[in-house]
Amino acid sequence: MNISRTGKYYLLKLLRLGGSPHAIALGASIGVFIGITPTVPLHTIAILVLTLMTRSSFVAGIITSWLVCNPLTYIPQYYLSLVIGNLVTPYHLNWSRIKDVLDMVLADIAFAERMRHLAALGYEAIIVMLAGGTLLALPFALLSYYACYYTIVTFRKKRREKQVLK
Repeated sequence: MNISRTGKYYLLKLLRLGGSPHAIALGASIGVFIGITPTVPLHTIAILVLTLMTRSSFVAGIITSWLVCNPLTYIPQYYLSLVIGNLVTPYHLNWSRIKDVLDMVLADIAFAERMRHLAALGYEAIIVMLAGGTLLALPFALLSYYACYYTIVTFRKKRREKQVLK
């Protein structure tokens, strides 16, 4: 599978979605935000709830979440969430604990079992990871909104200009 080709495919899917540029860009930024936060078993549910609440594009959220949250990006995202969370909270968490739980969560096990492993981390670990993940995700989500909005508006404008009969 060619990564560049797959990326272009999903970008075209995103650009060709129906709806207002605002709704698509907001859905995409929600997908980026949730995709970067360390909430792997709950991504789809969180994206669904947030896109329904904001009346934005669920499909755009799912596409961008898949693009930013994949097997190549799990480890760096979780590590940065851990480092940032350790800096901004009074708690301290080590990487080996997170790595063990992440391996269990990504394994092919039932949803209830995944939740049990996450709960075993403890309250302090969840606070550290969520605080770090939220602070890591916010700038990327904001940037993705404006980038997606501009790209969609530009794409649609060029498409309209091509369709005008001369």
